[in-house]
Formats: sequence, C-alpha cells, structure tokens
Amino acid sequence: MPTLVHSGKVRDVYRDGEELILVASDRVSVYDVVLPTPVPDKGRVLTRLSLWWFSLLKDLVPNHVIAAVSEPDEWAGRAVRCRALDMVPVECVARGYLSGSARAEYDRSGTVCGIELPPGLVEGSRLPAPIFTPTTKAPLGEHDSALTFDEVVERVGADVAADLRRLTLEVYSRGSEIAAARGIIIADTKLEFGFDPAGSLILADEVLTPDSSRFWPADDWAPGRPQRPFDKQMVRDWAVSTGWNKQPPGPAVPADVVAATRARYVEAYERLTGLPF
Repeated sequence: MPTLVHSGKVRDVYRDGEELILVASDRVSVYDVVLPTPVPDKGRVLTRLSLWWFSLLKDLVPNHVIAAVSEPDEWAGRAVRCRALDMVPVECVARGYLSGSARAEYDRSGTVCGIELPPGLVEGSRLPAPIFTPTTKAPLGEHDSALTFDEVVERVGADVAADLRRLTLEVYSRGSEIAAARGIIIADTKLEFGFDPAGSLILADEVLTPDSSRFWPADDWAPGRPQRPFDKQMVRDWAVSTGWNKQPPGPAVPADVVAATRARYVEAYERLTGLPF
C-alpha cells in the first residue's frame, strides 16, 4: 500500500516499495503560496502534458517515469509511477525571453543570475540566446532565490553544474522548437533533476507544463507589455491586484478566474499535443 511521504505545493509523493508515485493535484500556487481554490482538471493536464514531453525528450536525457497509474480512481490521469532519485538541490531554469523575476533583476542591475544582458530590453523581449538562471529549492511557503552559476558549482561541483546547464538548455531548445511549430512561445521553464543509483542525471518531476513554464501565443507576442499567458500568470496577476502581500494565507480565487485559467491550461495541452483533452 503506497505511503504518503511528502505533500508539495502541487504534487503529493507516495512511496511504494522502492518506487515513488507522484500525484498531481488541482492545487495552484503563486509566489510559492498555495491558494485555497483549486483549478479543476489542472492535475490531469500537468500529468498528461509531462508524459507527452518526457516521451519526446527521452533521447536527450533519461527520465524517471516508469508508468502512468490508473488506480485508485481518484488518481486516474493524474498519477505517475517513478524511479526514486537523489534529487539535485537546485531548480534548473532556462529563459529565452525576459519576464517575471528576471525582468525585475535586469531592471535593477542589467544582469540575470550574474549574466550580463544587452541594454534596452523590456518585458517580453527575446534574449540574444537562452540563458541558464538557476534558483534555490525553497521549502513550502518560502521563496526561491536566484543563484549564479558559480553558486551552483559550490553546491554540486563543476562537472554536475555544467551538465545541469547543458541539459536544461537542450531541453528548453527542443521544447521551444516543438512549441513554436504549434504557435506557442515558451518564454522560460523550470526543470528538476536527480541522480539514479548509477550516478546518472535523470529528468524528474514535471516538464514543460503551464505550471513550470511561461507559455505565450506566438501570434500575440509583443515586447513592452504583458503577454497573454497560457499558464497560471492570470492567477498571479489577479492575486497581486487584490493587494495581497504574497504571504500565506493566499486569497480565494473567484470562479471566473478559475474557469479562465482551466480553459488556458486545456488550450495549451491541446495546441501542443494536437490531442483533445
């Protein structure tokens, strides 16, 4: 019988013998705070889309997936059986466009995670080339902090840091090409890696989903203004508009924002995969 070992912002992790089962909930978190209102079907979208991407990326990097889980009924479509890994203590972020916390840092210093960028960039600007902008892995309720590449080296060593940067940018590049052919810009994405018992780096958690990435419609992209998101940016924007201080507890999300967010998650899945949800 699987045993719950961790409940994260979105996923619950169960141990079943030597393996893990990851169950994606409908919880939504913004600014590292879980809001009290779920988004229906969100967990199923994240799981289906991750499985689709894992299959397309497996020639670049092995992943932790063993099989989808269909029982019990409440897990159907939202649970994945995985290999247990020794997780790397770094969130691996790739950015091809300037937005979010990266834009705020750029506006202050002209750099992102210690990487100097050209002057004159604005919200939504395409970067000269994708960059690796890692962060810490903060506990539930706390905020991730940006790391320079040298700080990643201090945490995991030079060879592992170089592999993390290379794999993160390769996954982002492959994902961006596939998404662009379907009319979606992946502005940035966050990946997680772990080591298997043989010491190989394995792609884990989720990959290229609306929770871990910023998706924008390519035909509506225009630097210098907020982009129309296919992800949870709508919830972020709504939460900020309430005057909320980004500290727990988060505000309850109104029904119209929930419905619009669900619709965008589903649209992102259908546009990317070409499959009906």
